[in-house]
Amino acid sequence: MSTPPLLSRLRQLCADPAPHSPLLQTPAWDGPQCRVRLDNTSAAPQTVHDWLLFDGDLGIDPGAAIYGEGFQMLAQTMGTWRSPEPVGRCPDASVYRISADLGYHTVHNLLLVEQNSGWLLLAFASCQRFGGEFRLYPSGRLQILMNGEGRTLAPGQHWQSEALLCLEGPDREALLALLATHIEAEHGSLVDSVSTRPSGWCSWYHYYAAVSAADIRENLAVRAERFPALNYVQIDDGYQAKMGDWLIPSAKFEQGVAALAREIHAAGCEPALWVAPFIAEPGSRVFQDHPDWFVKGDDGLPLPSERVTYGGWRCTPWYVLDGTHPEVQAHLEQVFRTLRQQWGIHYFKLDANFWGAIHGGQFHDPSATRIEAYRRGMAAVLRGAGEGAFLLGCNAPIWPSLGLVHGMRVSDDVERHGPRFRQIAREAFCRAWQNDRLWALDPDCVCLRDLPNQRAGEADYQFHLAALVASGGMVLAGDRLQDLDEVQAGQLRKLLALCEGRTPAARFDDMGFTRGRVTLPDGGELLCLFNWNDQELEVEVPAGALDFWDEHPVGQRIVLQSGQGRVMLYR
Repeated sequence: MSTPPLLSRLRQLCADPAPHSPLLQTPAWDGPQCRVRLDNTSAAPQTVHDWLLFDGDLGIDPGAAIYGEGFQMLAQTMGTWRSPEPVGRCPDASVYRISADLGYHTVHNLLLVEQNSGWLLLAFASCQRFGGEFRLYPSGRLQILMNGEGRTLAPGQHWQSEALLCLEGPDREALLALLATHIEAEHGSLVDSVSTRPSGWCSWYHYYAAVSAADIRENLAVRAERFPALNYVQIDDGYQAKMGDWLIPSAKFEQGVAALAREIHAAGCEPALWVAPFIAEPGSRVFQDHPDWFVKGDDGLPLPSERVTYGGWRCTPWYVLDGTHPEVQAHLEQVFRTLRQQWGIHYFKLDANFWGAIHGGQFHDPSATRIEAYRRGMAAVLRGAGEGAFLLGCNAPIWPSLGLVHGMRVSDDVERHGPRFRQIAREAFCRAWQNDRLWALDPDCVCLRDLPNQRAGEADYQFHLAALVASGGMVLAGDRLQDLDEVQAGQLRKLLALCEGRTPAARFDDMGFTRGRVTLPDGGELLCLFNWNDQELEVEVPAGALDFWDEHPVGQRIVLQSGQGRVMLYR
């Protein structure tokens, strides 16, 4: 691994404050990692918006292929430096309105660039207070900055930037593994506290918000008979009376969620619960009783999220609990302590977490950034959930969640359509390096049955199954369990066995993600093949290959239909 060429170029791009600025900037390098100190040398407070660390041209070909992280789960970037392309449906700049992107494209916290000699990686190894941004200009110009969010640096005081890591080398996976090591040094990791990779059944992808207690009981019974390896039964969105009132059940859960959780325990598995800790709808009790707990707008009133960002997917407008408010922290801690100690739940799917780091509002603590607001709120959730809990981040701000969750959803919601299967696979593959390093990776649910408004072909479902194998993460079933035929049930059991064995994610030769290899704990190997194209594709495979799902031999040449995935097994 060779770092000096990149480091020497980057060191020359140190950004100078504007002429006569009272802000003094001092970079300090420790090998490939840099922190920048910002001092206010004046007698007056200074407002800082874009804190520019480096600015200039690294000599990168604007046609170079890139990968860039998003601020939130639904945003990633591929394409080229000159022509970046969103991977998912909800880019940070357009849909979430996080950055202006006037004449440039913003990547958040991690940037990979493919070079003739290998890869260049620029990433922030920490996210304690500030969000890191990389601005890519079509000309090849690069700006690296901390988002100061208009916070005030007092006279004679200083700030320290997050830790910027600069690496280059021929092996992309090795660079990302080294980044994970640096992140763990900064934030720690909750991965080691998870003894087994979670698996279970989730109510959302068949019943959605119409779920009832009877639906949970039906699947609980089928799970005991057909799928005892599903360790959790997850009650997803729909059990609560209102968004924000997580301890008050809807009429469809008339006996309460606590009683249902006891039934799940009695059936020999664990209850899991969906909670969106930072949001509330207008009619919720928490919003009606405590409007002072919420992030404010410029008018001093609770800020509806749609005014500054994507407003949410149902029961809107959403208002956002202010993680800097001590009473909010106490509230979050109490809610999760109740769910843990009185309801007996220790697995929580935390959704809509992005809104805990909402921009454009005013916090109870005016000196706090949105990163700090989110992290303080999440620290309260962790305290309430207690030791031994499992927190899964979903629709989360990715880097601000470092060290605060045990698992992380890394892709959009699954739908039974070929294009969505391919979209979420690409999203998960780009983040697969995080699996069992930063957190347990959740590539979303296994869905193998059509719904009236969601239909996919056989090749599409084969792609979906192969993508779940290659992702190497958690396994949650999303279908009504009694609807699965024996072939589909066998496929689910195969995935569960991989999950139980903590099988790693596939290693791909490149970011085209057409051919990935998975090393099995028993010494065997899986070859995952993907056809992303509109035409069929003939592929040569080594002799002795078996189809992973039915273990029948396959020839040395197989044909992948358009949008099809296959998994080959080698003993």
